[in-house]
Amino acid sequence: MWEESKSMKLDWMQNHRVMVEKMIKYGNAYAVGYTKQRNFGTSEEFSPSQIQTFEYILESEDRNEKMSEMAIRLGVSRSTFSKNVKTLMEKGMLEKFRRVGNRKDIFVKPTNKGREIYTTYVNFVNEVCFKEMFRIADEISVEDRDRFIKLLDIFAESFLWYFSGDQDTKNNSETDLLIKID
Repeated sequence: MWEESKSMKLDWMQNHRVMVEKMIKYGNAYAVGYTKQRNFGTSEEFSPSQIQTFEYILESEDRNEKMSEMAIRLGVSRSTFSKNVKTLMEKGMLEKFRRVGNRKDIFVKPTNKGREIYTTYVNFVNEVCFKEMFRIADEISVEDRDRFIKLLDIFAESFLWYFSGDQDTKNNSETDLLIKID
């Protein structure tokens, strides 16, 4: 048995091994810093998780999207999203609102301070992280970019599905059937 496993290769990945390795490396690198607070060249410290929450709020500001809807799009739990919102509010970057006559639906909006911090952050990360990546990405055709985006989305959705605990329900239309309980 030892001899068999000792010589086991990752042939099942075929010619995709390097791509999978780089995706895993990215995931591991991101996991290391996902919740670590840094200033990213700004006056406030925040984590990548918090700044992503801020970006989704900024992006959906005109749509008055609910926090739960943004959490789903971002691929995080509502609890994580809410904790990030609370932290960003404490830093003065966000404000909460509700509609007149509706106490249930909560909306969050960036403050002027939040917009200023975000502008500084964008300039910093663009120079340090994204400038070179975007330069290379600009050389990729739209069709290849769209396929790459689809590949990453499939990879992310597989991870989200696997770690959600819903493995028994993926692609199973029987879970939508109702059965009478006696």
